[in-house]
Amino acid sequence: MKDHVTETQAGPTGSDALTSRGPSSTSAPAAVSASDAAAADPSAPSQQDLLVQEGDIAGDYLERLLDIADVDGDIDMDVENDRAVVAIVGDGLDALIGSGGAVLDALQELTRLAVVQQTGVRSRLMLDIGGWRARRKVELTQTGMRAAARVLAAGQPVSLAPMTPFERKIVHDAVAGVAGVVSESEGVEPERRVVVLPAGA
Repeated sequence: MKDHVTETQAGPTGSDALTSRGPSSTSAPAAVSASDAAAADPSAPSQQDLLVQEGDIAGDYLERLLDIADVDGDIDMDVENDRAVVAIVGDGLDALIGSGGAVLDALQELTRLAVVQQTGVRSRLMLDIGGWRARRKVELTQTGMRAAARVLAAGQPVSLAPMTPFERKIVHDAVAGVAGVVSESEGVEPERRVVVLPAGA
């Protein structure tokens, strides 16, 4: 199974123990995008305002999480590329990242659900902890560049290890910047992977 290179990040769908203090998700209204919400009602907050609100809600939620876990950390909030970005910064945060970022991905999904429960707006919020995603982005960009160089040298496709949507998107972006090669995603989750090919193959 093949599709085009475009990937969008999506968090895991696990149902781990931490839940929001907001209303039950079973009674929450169907979520819409921030842009749709703004367009539906001209008097509603702008998309930028909604993203700032997302960050504030996420920050409050994560502060409670840190208190429960008895972990010290500072919370930074920003808006980048039409997405709320929240980061927990500090030392000793490995337990909140987990192997391969698995715990981080679960916490990101739970944080998005907490936002949806309070806003009714679908969230694309990005959570980073201890700079893990930033470091992983550098590693994956290098992986994509090396794979592209191998394809250019040998003229043969290179298949990479299975990755999450977040990771595949970074590799696709790296390969897109190299002339003479293209990338595709193949397989079914959780074994879905990037394949780098000669352009026109």
